[in-house]
Amino acid sequence: MSTQIHPTAFVEDGAVLGENVTIGPFCHVGPHAQIGDGSVLMSHAVITGYTELGAGCTLHPHAVLGGVPQVIGFETTPESRLVVGEKCVFREHTTAHSGMPKFGGLTTIGDNCFVMIGAHIAHDNHIGNNVVMANNVSLAGHISVGDNVWFGGLAAVHQFSRIGRNAFIGGGAIVVEDVIPFGSVVGNHAKLAGLNMVGLKRRGFSKADIRDIRAAYKAIFLGEGLFKDRLDQTAQDYADNPLAMEIITFIREGDRPICKPA
Repeated sequence: MSTQIHPTAFVEDGAVLGENVTIGPFCHVGPHAQIGDGSVLMSHAVITGYTELGAGCTLHPHAVLGGVPQVIGFETTPESRLVVGEKCVFREHTTAHSGMPKFGGLTTIGDNCFVMIGAHIAHDNHIGNNVVMANNVSLAGHISVGDNVWFGGLAAVHQFSRIGRNAFIGGGAIVVEDVIPFGSVVGNHAKLAGLNMVGLKRRGFSKADIRDIRAAYKAIFLGEGLFKDRLDQTAQDYADNPLAMEIITFIREGDRPICKPA
């Protein structure tokens, strides 16, 4: 099947379309867009700015990728880009913005991401693979999201936050602190509610792995004494455990507060 462009769509000169791309009615593809093989734009979808869309992606009606950052006075520039991986789905009215040059100019979204109705990915975010964002999730700028993170509907995340891999962000959570790998947070403002046990089991973590993660979690967050001392002691006790050390390293590398239990 060759590339199909509906007569009412507007594909500007300069746009690069891969093989077997489908552009539906009333879509708009800007002159600097690159669309990977087999991707589908349903009616009224828009790809603008300096945007690269990987193979096998689907944009539902009124999804918009590559808009400029929501910063007053900002104008489109080649140094402001959005790069999306393969097999991502953007449902109706989703948006993802390009980056700001003074911060590197790049927003990235990994492979196999599923972004549901009305969700927003702001400038300079870096989203991992297999991330799921439910309806109306809102990510402010400069956020890092690890692989396999799930966001419940209406969750919002503060700018410059980090979300570790395999974390779960509960519906309606307002996240203003970094979330550890494997963590589960809920509430406004969000607090650490434990580990993402459902996600860990779904992704094939062994019982031994889950036991080790849980033991390290309890030592760090539920033990006695100062948090820093508990962290240091856990690092000594679990120095040979890569999953426990992943949590510890994540905490130590950040320069923002860590989301803790209430």
